[in-house]
Amino acid sequence: MQNYTDLAASVKISNDKKYSLIDAAPSLTLIGKGRSAYVFRIHSTNKALKVFFPDQIQTAKVEAEIYKTVQSIDYYPTLYAAGFNYLVIDLIEGNTLFECLTLGIPITEENIEEIDHALQLARKEGLNPSDIHLRNIFITSEKKVKIIDVARFKQVKSCKQWHDLKSAFHLFYSKSFFPKKIPGFILNSIAAIYKKRFLPI
Repeated sequence: MQNYTDLAASVKISNDKKYSLIDAAPSLTLIGKGRSAYVFRIHSTNKALKVFFPDQIQTAKVEAEIYKTVQSIDYYPTLYAAGFNYLVIDLIEGNTLFECLTLGIPITEENIEEIDHALQLARKEGLNPSDIHLRNIFITSEKKVKIIDVARFKQVKSCKQWHDLKSAFHLFYSKSFFPKKIPGFILNSIAAIYKKRFLPI
């Protein structure tokens, strides 16, 4: 198998605002695209390769530093390698909170407490967990919590997203009458309204 640097170099991304994926090695399977990177499964391994967009090289450096800081905390992926535009971390088998909601997979009070604990452990390492949302928290196939996309854990300003998500869990989701399966377009609409600060919780 090619080394990680060669695998990352095989990923060709257009250098425009669309960041279209042009090419990648046959041993990589695309599994996601975020605001700053593409993520691939590396064939025949339990690892994921995250290749950052051309204008997100600094984000790659910052995220690698943060993953190194939380390496002793089981709630975050292991960092196996990092280059100027890529990271290699654990491939997480499970569902994001977003997927749990769209699929009707229950999210429990224990899950919420575990996420709280994971974020508190990061704070004890001098970090400021930020930009916590439904797509960067996983409930693994073993029912454990894993948190990814930690690049904004060093920002200085306060972030209320997790506080607000937790409040929504207790105010709405935890109630017996509240639906436990919600279409993705509704969740996306709620997120858009929330970002405009029209939905205080």
